[in-house]
Amino acid sequence: DAVYPGYGFLAENVAFAQRCKDEGLVFIGPPPDVLAKAGDKVAALQAARDAGIPVLASTQPSKDPAELVAWAPGIGFPIFVKAVAGGGGRGMRRVETPANLPEALAAAMRDRLDFPVLAQGDDQLPTLVRAFAEDPATCLFGTLSLWQGVDVPGSSCQLVLIDRIPFPRPDDPVRSARSEAVEAAGGNGFMQVSATHAALLLAQGAGRLIRGTADRGVVAVLDPRLATARYGEFLARSLPDFWRTTDRSIVVAALERLAALA
Repeated sequence: DAVYPGYGFLAENVAFAQRCKDEGLVFIGPPPDVLAKAGDKVAALQAARDAGIPVLASTQPSKDPAELVAWAPGIGFPIFVKAVAGGGGRGMRRVETPANLPEALAAAMRDRLDFPVLAQGDDQLPTLVRAFAEDPATCLFGTLSLWQGVDVPGSSCQLVLIDRIPFPRPDDPVRSARSEAVEAAGGNGFMQVSATHAALLLAQGAGRLIRGTADRGVVAVLDPRLATARYGEFLARSLPDFWRTTDRSIVVAALERLAALA
């Protein structure tokens, strides 16, 4: 009439505890709602605060490393970094100085994923590209310079993410001078210099996906300006003749079909 789950994964399994309750069995342990709350680090922290239990100072959960880096000095170093969900049982990382925080945040984010993540700077670029090409599940992140020298045809590269439209730096003296010269001649400095430069780089970035006639995949531009800004259509015309959508569910379904065929 009772189930004792021991100290394994069943002891923390909300669905198992709920099933025991539904079947009229006594689950020797916390009730399902308590297990659910305890399994959510943010909810558990708030529950402790609501109960008047002293807790350590912490930031709000965030997916933005820059935001977490900005909040950290208000807590004071050393601090501990932990993924809100997942983490593979690796626990917390102690960070002694602000300089070490970005690396710790990146490691925590990797821990919660169930696929390998490589980042520019982890190793020499040829080594990273080779590891990326050999395992279709591996993700490779990098800066704009990564777009040159990456040639991975086939199923190993089915998704190219571009987080921002690659406009030139506003403090670039050469491009600033060119824009001023265009405007002095009566032209549009932004469109003829900055937008044209960004269009070229977007086309190069999209080219990482299409390396041959048999390649298939998604180029996801996460910058909403491509769809909302007046110059967005000008930039989009620089890309290959892709079928376009802003519907995330369609993109995910397409990637799932490609993954099943790989």
